[in-house]
Amino acid sequence: MNWTEIPAEQTTAVTDFLLAISALWGILALRQANSTTNWQMGIWTVVLILLAVAAFLGALSHGFNWSRQIQSFFWYPINLSLGILIGLFLVVVVSDLWGQQTGRRVLPVAVMMGIGFFIYSMAGKGDFLAFIIYQGVVMVFALGGYSWLAVRRLLEGADLVALGIFLTLLAAGIQATRALSFTFIWVFDHNGIYHLVQILAIVILVSGVRKGLQPQRCCHPLISES
Repeated sequence: MNWTEIPAEQTTAVTDFLLAISALWGILALRQANSTTNWQMGIWTVVLILLAVAAFLGALSHGFNWSRQIQSFFWYPINLSLGILIGLFLVVVVSDLWGQQTGRRVLPVAVMMGIGFFIYSMAGKGDFLAFIIYQGVVMVFALGGYSWLAVRRLLEGADLVALGIFLTLLAAGIQATRALSFTFIWVFDHNGIYHLVQILAIVILVSGVRKGLQPQRCCHPLISES
């Protein structure tokens, strides 16, 4: 097992590792919040754990010279983690819009969506572009939801969460186009740029989530639950 000699793959691996570190930082930051909402806290924590796992495995995949069989094996846990992660993102936005009971009802469906994406990718019918589309649909819905909460001032920190989601969509667009690259000391291709933008998105998003988890500042559903 040798470190890759391809400069763009080197920076992709390093930025993937930094993305994993940012996700772990996000977990610690949320755990330090004075929150009484264990539901949202738990779901957000799992989202960040799955992101850290996927990013760390991505760093290993890009950073070293593996056989083709081992290289392809990495994408199974990566796709499973990312698929469930996006499904859980749907759960948190539904919980913030319509309350925890609705979020709990959506949870099994959202997890099945993530597993469905994983099965699709294992069948050889999906590539990273399929993930970009899957991610884009959920994130556009989440962006609309948190933008509404921010405008209506129903959830503290919703503006930052919406900004973090917007940057995530921007990062996904960069990843999908595969056209951007630059050299600043090191060579960054579309993957490395994607990771850098996503790191910024995580920092902003976690900052917003922390505000929303504060006592008396969360859980203002658009539709009251009985």
